[in-house]
Amino acid sequence: MHLTVVQAGEWCPACILTNGRIKIAMLRITHAQTGTEQRWTLSGHLTRPWVAELRACWEHGREAGVDSHIVVDLSDVTFVDESGEQLLSEMRGDGAEFVAAGVETKHLLKHLKGKGERPLRRFIAPLANPCQRPDMDKKEGIK
Repeated sequence: MHLTVVQAGEWCPACILTNGRIKIAMLRITHAQTGTEQRWTLSGHLTRPWVAELRACWEHGREAGVDSHIVVDLSDVTFVDESGEQLLSEMRGDGAEFVAAGVETKHLLKHLKGKGERPLRRFIAPLANPCQRPDMDKKEGIK
């Protein structure tokens, strides 16, 4: 069994601000391969800075195990942005089977769009924060 662990380092766009403190949003990528299966385990935030890293690892892994069954475990993923959603859609197109634990992640996987279709987050983002709606008056609330 071959095991590779990649932990992306400190990259400014991955920083998030919580309670006045800066935290680094990380993604741990673990790849294990046997003769018949590739297992990818992701932990953390699947966001823009780490999507390129995962894509590079994915392409390298796909070249190494062309006929393998592919399992991507998202049980420890805590957030997926639009670019991460797009990569997951591409991975599904490559034949990946997903394992997920959280309700949001399961919902996202159930509604992944095909190549060229708009990601789910693009449809729900304007509704996620009513404060950003153009028809809202600050004094009156939502109209």
